[in-house]
Amino acid sequence: MTGGGRIRPKKREGGFRMEREWKKKGPVLDRKGRPVAGFSRRSMRVYDRRAIRALPWRIKEWDFYQVSDERMCLQFTIGHAAYAGQVSLMLFDFVRGKKLLDLNRILALPFGSLHMPRDAERDHVLSYDKNGIRMCFAVKGDERTLTCSWGEAEAEIHLVRCNPDSLVVNLPFDESPRAFYYNQKINCMTAEGYVRIGKKKRLFEKEHSFGILDWGRGVWPFHNEWYWSNGAGYLEGEMFGFNLGCGFGNTDMASENMLFYRGKSHKLGKVDIIPGEDYMQPWKIRDREGRLDLVLTPCYDRTTKVKMLWVDNCCHQIFGTFRGTAVPDDGTVLNVHDIVSFAEHAVNNW
Repeated sequence: MTGGGRIRPKKREGGFRMEREWKKKGPVLDRKGRPVAGFSRRSMRVYDRRAIRALPWRIKEWDFYQVSDERMCLQFTIGHAAYAGQVSLMLFDFVRGKKLLDLNRILALPFGSLHMPRDAERDHVLSYDKNGIRMCFAVKGDERTLTCSWGEAEAEIHLVRCNPDSLVVNLPFDESPRAFYYNQKINCMTAEGYVRIGKKKRLFEKEHSFGILDWGRGVWPFHNEWYWSNGAGYLEGEMFGFNLGCGFGNTDMASENMLFYRGKSHKLGKVDIIPGEDYMQPWKIRDREGRLDLVLTPCYDRTTKVKMLWVDNCCHQIFGTFRGTAVPDDGTVLNVHDIVSFAEHAVNNW
C-alpha cells in the first residue's frame, strides 16, 4: 500500500551520498591485504582467501539460509571460523514460541576443508556429507535448492529470486587495517518445500514463504557487536523487502541498508536499530534521512548462546510484525504493514 504522498530524501553527511558504489569488477582486498570498502547491488568483488593477510584461524566463512512464513522458521548453516566449523538445521514456531528441531554438528579445525564458494551468485554446489549428515546448497541461476537429511529429520526447499538486486558490502574495521567483512544478503526469494521430523511434515507454501541468504566472509576483531534486520512480504501485491544493519565495522564508505520494491533496489544511508527496554518490547528502526520509520512488535526471542574455550557468543533474534513507512528512491511513501520477520542483536567474542 502506498500513502499517496512523496518526500525528497535529505542529503546528510553520513548518509548514502557519502558511500562508494562499485560499478566494475575488482578484488575484495588490495595488494596489501586491505579491504576495498564499498557496496554493490550484484556480486562485483572477487573474493580470494589467498589474498587475506591474517592467521588461518582468524578467517570466517559461512552460508546461512533462512526460510520463514507467518509462523515457522527453518534455518540451514554451513560455515566455519577456521578453528571450528558448524553444520546446523533448526526449526521453530515463533508464534507459539516453541523450538521444534535443533541439530548442530561442531567441526574441529576444518580450515579450508568445507570448500566454501567464492561467489554467492555463480552456479555452485556446497555440501557436507559425513557421519549420517547430508546437507546441500545447490545454486543454478536465480534458483536455489536446499536439502538436508539428518537422523529422523529431512528437508527440501526451493528458492527463486524475485529481485535481480541484492546487498553486497565490504566493510573495514578501525581496529585493524587488514580486518574486513565481505557480505552479501539476498532476500525477496520465494520459498517452497517441506521439513519432516519423523512422521510430521510441515509445508512452506510459495504464496507466503520467503527465503534469505546471509553469505559472509572475512576477518574481524575478536570482540564485535551488531544489529541486523531483514524481511520480505507483499504490499498491495508488490514484493517489498529490506536489509538493515548497524554497529559492525566502519560504515562511512558503505552500509548494509537497502530497500527492495518492484524489482529494484533503493539504497539507504545509516540506520539506527533500537530495542525496547527489554528484547520483547517494541523495537524502533529509523534511518537518518527521513526515509525509514519502522516498529517491530515482538512475539518470540530466539536466543542462541555458544560458550566454548575462548568463544563466547550470544544472539537474540527477535521475530514479530513490522509496521511503519519506507520511502524508495522515487519519493513515494510506502505504508508498511503485516510484514512478519526479525531483527537481531549479537554480541560475540570469537
